[in-house]
Amino acid sequence: MGDIIVITGLAQGMGREVAKMLAQAGDTVAGFDVDDESVGTLRKELEGTAGDHFLTTLDITDRPGILKFRDQVLEKYGNVDTVLSNVGIGFFGPFEEISLEAALKCLEINVIGAAAIFQAFIPSLRARGHGKLIAMSSLVGQVPFPFESIYAASKFAIEGMVQSMRYELEPFGIRLGIIEPAQVSTDFAAKIHKIPPQGSPYRERAQRFITRDEELIKTAPTPIQAAKRIVGVLKCEKPKMHNQVDFMSTFFLVLNRFLPRFLRDMILLNHMDIKVKKQA
Repeated sequence: MGDIIVITGLAQGMGREVAKMLAQAGDTVAGFDVDDESVGTLRKELEGTAGDHFLTTLDITDRPGILKFRDQVLEKYGNVDTVLSNVGIGFFGPFEEISLEAALKCLEINVIGAAAIFQAFIPSLRARGHGKLIAMSSLVGQVPFPFESIYAASKFAIEGMVQSMRYELEPFGIRLGIIEPAQVSTDFAAKIHKIPPQGSPYRERAQRFITRDEELIKTAPTPIQAAKRIVGVLKCEKPKMHNQVDFMSTFFLVLNRFLPRFLRDMILLNHMDIKVKKQA
């Protein structure tokens, strides 16, 4: 008998591929996404797979909606085995020039969204004495990149929240883990990349950052490749706290752990082509 796995933000990208792989393997997938059309097409794709599914359209900021979703899932299946918090939005721009209202929305979705879905299912997992909570973070949750200050803040928050929760929940048999991809070949970054306006002191370096990022994405793992690694974490009985899905995230995390800061900074600035160029 397969596992019952809850996934938020499952209609596109890695989440969609994870849902398909789990269903094809006989696991039950219960999840939601704000994109109604994509939820509908995924529902059709899951029809006829070995596993059951319960999909609905829901905004991660809808707290009562999340509790209703939880009640529907538990009524239908009795329990869940794993919860994957996969909802997240990107955020790009020089900190000096960003909208703090937009930043608040990012933090609400990325951090409080994860907190809400975990909090909703913790009582049932605790009562069973078994289960897993897995959060989608990012390389920038440990290695902050320039022009991604708010996004990095949201992922640092995820890392801290999950590691703190571990001390509270492991005595009840609940395992926790974090997935930390660097880049995956999707349009996630392209949706948020916006060159600062003419006259911005950050414009030229931000443009170089975007150009370099677009180059790296061409050779990044595909959503299917990343999903295979994510499914491995979801199905592992005792997942590690920190899990990578690509070489770049593993490489930078090793550097972050062992190299002095000035060397780490030099490597990062060169890697993303954003060193300050000396005036002629």
